[in-house]
Amino acid sequence: MSSLKEEELTNILPKDGPTVEEVKKYLEKYNDEFIIIKCGGSVLVDPKLFKIFIEDVVVLNKLGFNPIIVHGGGKRINSKLSEVNIKSNFINGLRVTDKDTIDIVENVLIEFNKEIVEALNKLACKAKRITSKENNIITVIQENKDLGFVGTPIEINKALLTETIKVNEVPVVAPLGSDKDNQTFNINADTAAGSIAIELKARRLMIISDVEGVLDSEKKLITEINSKKANELIDQEVISGGMIPKIKNCLDVASNGVKAVVIIDGRKNHSLLFELLSDKGSGTLIREWKI
Repeated sequence: MSSLKEEELTNILPKDGPTVEEVKKYLEKYNDEFIIIKCGGSVLVDPKLFKIFIEDVVVLNKLGFNPIIVHGGGKRINSKLSEVNIKSNFINGLRVTDKDTIDIVENVLIEFNKEIVEALNKLACKAKRITSKENNIITVIQENKDLGFVGTPIEINKALLTETIKVNEVPVVAPLGSDKDNQTFNINADTAAGSIAIELKARRLMIISDVEGVLDSEKKLITEINSKKANELIDQEVISGGMIPKIKNCLDVASNGVKAVVIIDGRKNHSLLFELLSDKGSGTLIREWKI
């Protein structure tokens, strides 16, 4: 990784991203370690943000990182379901998924997966489609009866991911899995990304969404938080609503061998690069609390 010369770095890095000096400092830090990037929210529906996201992943790949993308698709799924007059119900933030719904969810996510892979390929970055139909890596069990076809990952095919990375391809994973009977299940994208990060003992799980990060009671960004403090904020209802399952998933990942989880704002320019390769970062870093 460190064999890149200054001139090469200048050519790889975007002009409005982190500086060459900063990047040089951080390159060593992530040598040959896995970076799992879960992408959702506006980044997947806003063409400008999507373009920056794809370009940033290409930069990481050229710098010698091992990025793995896990994408959501909630907004597109919502649009498609309302087109065919299927109303979604949610239990604790998870979509109740019946037989008709799972077929639509699967089709939307597979189509999305293809678009992400094609966007990377266009920029000469090889990528591999990983969906319930092609190269499935996630084995699931049903989360619970009430949710229908919503799965909890119980096994990740690590070999397929590592082989893909060995040939310098970026794995692009749809949050879908199959059970032992080969039935397709929808998986919460944060959960899917977390399971993959734990299985690979990743250096970082980056969760890109439409929030700045974790905010304190004054609505100011907390740049770093440990599990003890995060649980206090949940008890005090400073962290509330949809952020609770997100943070609990992050804490679970951070306590299972992943060095840190970061929630970053995908609406900010090059937030992925600034978080990994600059002094200031660009979100909230969540770590396990050590006594």
